[in-house]
Amino acid sequence: MTNKSLDNFTRGIIRENPVLVMLLGMCPTLGVTTSAINGLGMGLATMFVLMLSNIAISLVKKIIPDIVRIPAFIVIIASFVTVLEMLMQGFAPKLYSSLGIYIPLIVVNCIILGRAEAFASKNSIFQSLLDALGMGLGFTLALLLLGSIREILGNGSLFDYSFISENANPVLLFIMPPGAFLALGGIIAVVNKLRGTN
Repeated sequence: MTNKSLDNFTRGIIRENPVLVMLLGMCPTLGVTTSAINGLGMGLATMFVLMLSNIAISLVKKIIPDIVRIPAFIVIIASFVTVLEMLMQGFAPKLYSSLGIYIPLIVVNCIILGRAEAFASKNSIFQSLLDALGMGLGFTLALLLLGSIREILGNGSLFDYSFISENANPVLLFIMPPGAFLALGGIIAVVNKLRGTN
């Protein structure tokens, strides 16, 4: 793998993490991460759409007129979201019902449309795939981390495996909407400290 390819892959995981650095995709990030499995499921669903849409947009970028570029990208993304919805309804109905309205909202997720416009429409299929993998993995890891922290603190469990007694009182605030903001703020503060930013 060349330096350019490695850079395109790792950019979304570390330096330009969509959630922890660029603060994109906040709606699903805060809305679905009440548990680790929800965070992981939403992250993988978004990565699936991101990879397929980046490949498709990179393939057809030269035949789409500039005047309809954004609407064409949205149609491509919406097509893959529809495929994802059908697959999840058929093979993961519990996760599908748990993620609810956030699945169709992947169509307007600024991470996907942003990568289509900023990267896939200007680069080769392979580089676009690497970019999608890196960004998708960074998004998935951020949602998994946030969901895990919220589930541990709010439920005393991880992936629905309880590790506290029935008499224990977890901090229910963390599985409620304000807990999402608190947990995400704490994670971003730690990431900024580790990155050396103020």
